[in-house]
Amino acid sequence: MSEGTRREGWPKDLPAYLDWEPGDYADGLSTSWMTVHPEHIAGNEYLHATCLVGLADLTCAGGSFATIPEGASFTTIELKVNLLRTVREGRVRCDARLEHGGRTTQVWDARVVHEESGKVLALFRCTQLILHPNTE
Repeated sequence: MSEGTRREGWPKDLPAYLDWEPGDYADGLSTSWMTVHPEHIAGNEYLHATCLVGLADLTCAGGSFATIPEGASFTTIELKVNLLRTVREGRVRCDARLEHGGRTTQVWDARVVHEESGKVLALFRCTQLILHPNTE
């Protein structure tokens, strides 16, 4: 979508829109948070599912950046999410774990939890394709 056709209110910078707070990335673990704001609420008066998917994807991406070889990059080639419940306010935490760290792919599992209630909001899994630099 070009800048001229961007819809009113659509985020240009997803991490900023989500009020994303990255945490630690170490030993195949990644953590981050977001705080639910009124602009995250969908027409049904609950947290928009895309916010949970975005938080989980950003958390796994942070872990991927920390674990891929220097000079390499990655791209998501598959993701799946089970949305279990939703919230209207509060702070949401995502904990991700590297399940498979191969030469060409990584698989990450993540749990998204409402911090105030401790309830799991979503389960997320993604596969990252590691893009090694061209050595020719």
